[in-house]
Amino acid sequence: MKDKINRTKKADTADNARSVSEKTNEMGLVKIHENVIASIVRKVTCSIKGVLRLAGSPLLDNIAEIVGSRKIHDRAISINLADDDVKIEVKINVAYGVHVPTLAVEIQTAIIEEVEKITGMRVSQVNIIVQELDEEDSEKDEEKEEEIKN
Repeated sequence: MKDKINRTKKADTADNARSVSEKTNEMGLVKIHENVIASIVRKVTCSIKGVLRLAGSPLLDNIAEIVGSRKIHDRAISINLADDDVKIEVKINVAYGVHVPTLAVEIQTAIIEEVEKITGMRVSQVNIIVQELDEEDSEKDEEKEEEIKN
């Protein structure tokens, strides 16, 4: 009973979501959509110390937070399929003082492990784009308190 695997990136007529993977077996069809992979990538990336947030337009991100949209944050995550491999690109803002190459390798390793574990798909590449260095929020809050006291 060999599984037939078709990996696509096309519009799904049932729910207009793009599927990354379609796997047919004797029991039926299993589809894994891009938003599943993006969700895994978002959670893994944001959980790593040194990552402040996914990168994006500050104005649009602020609007997205107000209306409670997470789709805006997905602009920082790109999922591409090449042959049988998933390629991922993540744009992030990191804390000032963090060793960026070490952080990038940690993020890449964590994303590959989690996506492969949860989806069963092979991740061939994870590109990390560091768009901004910034101070952590706690440091900013302390500086504001100091300014208020003076």
